[in-house]
Amino acid sequence: MTTSVSDNARQVRLLIVDIDGVLTDGGLTFDNRGEEYKTFNSLDGHGIRMLLDCGIEVAVITGRNSGIVNHRMGELGVKHIYQGYRDKLMAFEKLLQASGFEPAQVAYVGDDLPDLPIMQRVGLAIAVNNAHSFVKQHCDWVTDAAGGNGAVREVSDFILHAQSLLDARQNSYLS
Repeated sequence: MTTSVSDNARQVRLLIVDIDGVLTDGGLTFDNRGEEYKTFNSLDGHGIRMLLDCGIEVAVITGRNSGIVNHRMGELGVKHIYQGYRDKLMAFEKLLQASGFEPAQVAYVGDDLPDLPIMQRVGLAIAVNNAHSFVKQHCDWVTDAAGGNGAVREVSDFILHAQSLLDARQNSYLS
C-alpha cells in the first residue's frame, strides 16, 4: 500500500459504502412471496460502530430499496441512507450537500461498475477483494477480504489506524 493511500485515509471524515457486494456477499435471496433476505457480517457492523464512535460519519448508497437496510443501518446508528439510486452520483452529490464534506474527505467502498462515478471523485476509492476486475483497476486500494466477509471492518480498521485512533479504540475493550 502506498503512502498516499495512508495519507488519504488520514483525511477521511466520511465513509460511504455500497450494500450488495460490499456489506453483503452480493447474493440476493428471496422467498416464494418475494421477501428479500440479506446477511450482514457482524465484524463489518462493529467496524462501522467504531468509526461512528470516533467521530467519522458513515453513509450507504445503494441502487436497490430494502427495509432490511434501514433496519440494519438504524441498529448501527448510520443516519445517511440513500436507497434506490440507480445513478449513485446523484445520491453522492445530495450527501455532500447535506453533510458539508468535501470529496477529498470521503472514502467510498464499492464492488461494481455503478460505483465507479463516485470512486473517481472521492479522496480514497476502495474496492472489495471480490469486486469486478475493472473496478479494481480504477481504485486506490483493494481489500484482502471479500464483500460481506469483513471487508468493511478492514477498511474501518485501516482508516482508524491511519488517524492514530485504532489502538486506543481497541484497548478500550480491555479490562
